[in-house]
Amino acid sequence: MTSKKIYLIRHGQTDYNLQNIVQGSGVDTDLNDRGREQAQAFFDRYKDVPFQKVYTSALKRTHQSVKGFLEMGLPHVQLPGLNEISWGTKEGYKVTPSEDEYYHYMLKQWQLGNTALKIEGGESPEDVVKRMQPAVDHFMSQTDEQTILICMHGRAIRILMCMLLNYPLKSMDMFEHENLCLYLLNYTGSMFSVERYNDRDHLLSLS
Repeated sequence: MTSKKIYLIRHGQTDYNLQNIVQGSGVDTDLNDRGREQAQAFFDRYKDVPFQKVYTSALKRTHQSVKGFLEMGLPHVQLPGLNEISWGTKEGYKVTPSEDEYYHYMLKQWQLGNTALKIEGGESPEDVVKRMQPAVDHFMSQTDEQTILICMHGRAIRILMCMLLNYPLKSMDMFEHENLCLYLLNYTGSMFSVERYNDRDHLLSLS
């Protein structure tokens, strides 16, 4: 497999992010004004990078986050395997104190290594790995693409980072993220390294 440089970003802010409402693979929200500003700031900083292709999840908040690159005519592939984890019955609802307690209980279980444990009505991290693997195989097998841009989601990014770096899934919370943050990864042909971690320098100009 040839070397590859991957610019991995999380989508920009949505109103659900702002209002602390649970999003997931079953909630197809739009970026809000702040999210569109973040997307423009990222585009302004990285528009001259010679991307061969843009990959996103199937959810429109990722498409909107790379709008500037798509308007340049860059090839775009949607991979549903990159969708956010399904938060099941919790999706679309504001996080209450009891819901927050449940959320932190699940995170603690995953950190203990119980990564097959599913959110009520939703997915486990191991479920996400299984449906994400074909998407990873796809973009990694494109030998004519040395530099690619991938836009996806917070929890899904944590899981993908574990997959690419061969970390145990229980370590996924070490990969912090903010809206429109950047992880820059280099693949040598045999292993990945992280050049930038949760980089938000391109957002510093926003008020």
